[in-house]
Amino acid sequence: MPVLGNLLDFGRDPLGFLERVTREYGCGVKVRVEAERDTYIVTDPAQVEAVLLNTGRAFQKGYQRHPLMRLVLGNGLVTSEGDFWLRQRRLAQPAFHRARIASYGESMVRFADRMGSGWRDGQELNLSEAMMHLTMEIITQTVFDVDLHGDPRAQHVGRAVNTLLDEYGHQMTSAVRALMERLPVHLPVPGEGRLRRAVQELDALMLALVAERRAEGRDHGDLLSMFLDARDEDGTGMTDAQLRDELVTLFLAGHETTANALTWAFFLLSQHPEVEAKLHTELRAVLSGRLPTPQDLAHLTYTGQVVKEVLRLYPPVWWLSREPLADWLCDDILIPAGAEVGISPWVMHREAQFYPDPLAFRPERWTPEFEAGLPRYAYFPFGGGPRLCIGNNFALMEAALVLATVAGRFRIEVPEPSRVVPDPSLTLRPKGGLRVRLHARQETP
Repeated sequence: MPVLGNLLDFGRDPLGFLERVTREYGCGVKVRVEAERDTYIVTDPAQVEAVLLNTGRAFQKGYQRHPLMRLVLGNGLVTSEGDFWLRQRRLAQPAFHRARIASYGESMVRFADRMGSGWRDGQELNLSEAMMHLTMEIITQTVFDVDLHGDPRAQHVGRAVNTLLDEYGHQMTSAVRALMERLPVHLPVPGEGRLRRAVQELDALMLALVAERRAEGRDHGDLLSMFLDARDEDGTGMTDAQLRDELVTLFLAGHETTANALTWAFFLLSQHPEVEAKLHTELRAVLSGRLPTPQDLAHLTYTGQVVKEVLRLYPPVWWLSREPLADWLCDDILIPAGAEVGISPWVMHREAQFYPDPLAFRPERWTPEFEAGLPRYAYFPFGGGPRLCIGNNFALMEAALVLATVAGRFRIEVPEPSRVVPDPSLTLRPKGGLRVRLHARQETP
C-alpha cells in the first residue's frame, strides 16, 4: 500500500487531505503527516472502538513525544500515561460529578446574560472573540472562584491563555513545525519565544493562586478546591506541579473547545432560519422569557439536538491519535508498534453510511431511535474509552445553557457567510473569527 500525501499537503489543508485520502482509499490508509513515521487513518467504528477502549493497554496516546505539548500541558490528564494518569484521573473525577457540575450552571447563565446585556440591536462584533471571552469567564469562575472582571490576576491569566492558544495552535499545525519536530524544543522557530513567555507567565500565575489557596485553607466550591482536597488511598494529594498541569489542561480543554462549538452553533443557525425558528419556539415554550437553569435542560429537547448536530458537523477536536504498543492487525493491515493511528471525528461524523445527507444541518436526526441504531463510535466528539474527556458533561451543559440564554435574546446574522471557513488549528475554529450582526428580540428575559 503506497504512502500517500506529505507534510506540506497536510499542513496546507488538513481537513481536505483527510477527506480525500479516506474517500479514495478507505480505512487503514497509510499516509505521512509527520516527519519521521507513518500514520494509518482508521475510519471503521469497530476499529475506532478497539483503539479508544484499549488506550492504556494496547495503545498509548504518545503525546509526551511532542516537545511543544510537554512544554504547554506538562503531565496533565490529556498527556499523561499509565499508572500516573490513572491516579490523576481518580483524584480529579469527583470534581466532575454531575451534581457538582450542575452547581456551575448558575455561573454559566449569569455570565452569558451579562454578556448579552452589554450587546445592542444592530451591533456588529466578532462572535468568536465574544465566545472566547465568555467561556474564559466561566472557566475562571468555576476553577478559581474569581470573576474575570474583578481580579487583575484573572485578567492576566486570560491574556496568557489567549496568547498561548494562538501560538501553540499555529505551531502545532504548521508544516514548518512538523519538520522541526525531530529537533529539540529550545531551537528557535517563529513565535516560539512568545509561546514560552506565555507559558512562564501562566505558570507563575497558577502557582501563585495555588499557594494562596493552600494558605487560606477554605473551600470555595470551585474545581481548585476539589483538586486541593483530593486524596489518594495513601492520603497523598496533588503536588503544586501536578496542580499546575491539570489547571492549564482544564483551561485549554474547557475554554477554546466550547467557545468554538458555540461559535459554529450560531453560524449554522444563521444559515438555517427554519432550525433557528424551531429552537426559538422551544425556548419560548419552556422558559417563557426567563433565563434557563440546568433543570430546564431535560425539557429543552431540541436545544440538545442542536448541540449534538453542531458537534457532529464541527467537532472542536477534529483529530485524535494513538500509538500501538505492539504490532496491531487492523483487519488485514499490519500496523507496526510506534506508528501513529489517526482518527478524525471530522471525517467520520460526515460519513453518508451513518448520516443520511451528511452535510445537512439537521438537528431532528438526533432521535432516540437514530442514536440507538448508530454505531457506538460513529460519533465521538469527546473521544472515548478510558480517556473520554473528563469534562464532557460540563461542556454539554455549558453549550446548551449559553445557547439558550443568547438565542433567547438575539438573532445572529452573518453578513458574509461565504468567507467562513474552518481552520483546523489546535481546535476547529472559524478562520479569522466570525463577524456577525446582532438583532435583538422583542421578548427578553
